[in-house]
Amino acid sequence: MDALRDELLGKLDNKIAFTIPVFGGIPVPESVVVTWGIMLFLVLLSIICTRRLKKVPGKAQLVAEMFVGFINKFTKNTLGEHWKPFAAYFGTIGLYIGCANLIGMFGITPPTKDLNVTAALAIMSAALIYGASFRYHGFKGGLHKFVEPMPLLAPINVMEVVIRPLSLCMRLFGNVLGSFIIMELIKLAMPAIVPMALSMYFDVFDGIIQTIVFVFLTALFTQEALE
Repeated sequence: MDALRDELLGKLDNKIAFTIPVFGGIPVPESVVVTWGIMLFLVLLSIICTRRLKKVPGKAQLVAEMFVGFINKFTKNTLGEHWKPFAAYFGTIGLYIGCANLIGMFGITPPTKDLNVTAALAIMSAALIYGASFRYHGFKGGLHKFVEPMPLLAPINVMEVVIRPLSLCMRLFGNVLGSFIIMELIKLAMPAIVPMALSMYFDVFDGIIQTIVFVFLTALFTQEALE
């Protein structure tokens, strides 16, 4: 049992991939390297899907147009008339989180298992939410959102500045980490065929669900800020 615990704890560590030899050494964790790989993959995929645009789209262009159309429609239905500046962000974080969650199927540790990664995503979404409020309502109008629907609720509204990104961060981190732990325990305790079957749920289904939840909640909070 102790050996099993030690092996699991070793897999949970966010290991350092390499160190940049400047300013006394800057450690670069594995989650950052995997994120770079996901970014490179998405950039190459976008180039492949859009390098030869045609009026009658091929398969790759058709898939790209369907995804963009879906994101645009979702953003427009959620945010209304101010949807255009936000669609690209929702599509980008959706692709990244989806790839990050599903990458565990290939034996690579998901970067969303790192609390720093999910915290960064949550802070970016919080900046978008409250930035949109001040952008479209002005400085005075943005501050007024904190006293709605009555000044008595101002402390609670101010607390939401921290609570909302924290909830986004911990929900994504907790679910991905929980799925990762369960899959690692199954891999250590059972034959290979069982983890392959359960991976369809813990890596695929749960990963997609968490992506949808993160994007949907970010869009919902943004819509509230724009009201």
